[in-house]
Amino acid sequence: MCKSKKSTSVVQSKNRNRNHRSPSSSYSAPPSTATATASEVPITESRSYIFNWSKSSSVSSRASLSSLKESLPENPLIYHYSEIATATANFSGHRLSSNSWRCSLRDRDVVVFQRKFRRHMDLPELRDRLAVICRSHHSSVVKLLGASVSGNYIYLVYEFVPGVSLTECLRNSRNPSFTDLSTWISRMQIAADIAHGLDYVHNFSSSGSGFVHNHIKSSSIVVAEENLRAKICHFGTSDLSGESIAGTGIASGSDSGRKLKRSGSRTVKFEGTRGYMAPEFQLSGVATEKTDVYAFGVVVLELLSGEEALRFELDSDESGGGYRRVSVVETARIAAEEHGGVRKWVDKRLKDSYPVEVAERMIRVGLECLEEDPNERPDMGRVAVEVSKLYLESQKWTEKMGNNIDLSISLAPR
Repeated sequence: MCKSKKSTSVVQSKNRNRNHRSPSSSYSAPPSTATATASEVPITESRSYIFNWSKSSSVSSRASLSSLKESLPENPLIYHYSEIATATANFSGHRLSSNSWRCSLRDRDVVVFQRKFRRHMDLPELRDRLAVICRSHHSSVVKLLGASVSGNYIYLVYEFVPGVSLTECLRNSRNPSFTDLSTWISRMQIAADIAHGLDYVHNFSSSGSGFVHNHIKSSSIVVAEENLRAKICHFGTSDLSGESIAGTGIASGSDSGRKLKRSGSRTVKFEGTRGYMAPEFQLSGVATEKTDVYAFGVVVLELLSGEEALRFELDSDESGGGYRRVSVVETARIAAEEHGGVRKWVDKRLKDSYPVEVAERMIRVGLECLEEDPNERPDMGRVAVEVSKLYLESQKWTEKMGNNIDLSISLAPR
């Protein structure tokens, strides 16, 4: 999560033109990282077994780093590993998860996200991927500021957005009857933000090149405390950690003209999250834009029902006290087929204060994204348009009903 912004203007580093000195003290790597050595340096200075450097193009590390920085549009930051270690208190500081830390880097509030490399990448490929992702801007996508490399790991630095995950907004562990998203229009706003952000990732980021996000789920979406707007986290994580399958990433051509291939030929492999995995992904382990669409459909149903994507409940019919699997996809399909099923299924904490017809159409949008055949699923451009229409209808309904929407609500624990 990173610091939110209301526009899509370019984020400039305050210290871009400042000569930065890396701390000189020594560090020991955290248990989950490779052991620190003298070779734990920025991208251009990493070990040869991580990046396949050409011997004929060898130059000094300092010159290589300078050249890399100058070649990156808008100068995304290249951090020295020692900076990352210092900022995170040698990876014992404020953790947001098992592999992410909130800290301050070069006077900015950021989140450092650690990811292991899945395959070897050479400098030109990593350079092009980092340049493309760092120059992408959308108000519904958390911005990547820069990266560092150490051993088998890449450290991605994202802006920090004050807020909580969509998971926490929908399901408050301390008070299950409470939700920050207590109005229909607030949930429709979240759905619209995610739809437009994912449409951007697929179709408009980096001057028309397509990406597969790979990690769409409610826990990877942050709801900003300032205005209850949603932002998609981890954009670029799969590309920069080498999850892309060889041959589908950077297209051939000159260094200056390299671009990521259009989405039709772009697939990646990664571990899926239970409840969000499309059927074809479960069989092949290969993700495409249509697997992102499937995951978005699950998130939509979570928004409408407030329920987890997948949970296990004690089965009262089982004499042995067994558990049964409950999927939000299955319950939504049943509700859509039953007369009056939608009112029974939609989150009770909304207190029946929502336009039923719009809710029924939103469920259909979610279920269309969940078609078994990926070719039958809509693309995110079409989905974003439909969700926007339903948002506008919801807004008109809210104005007609005279609902008082307070967006200054606190996301603090209750």
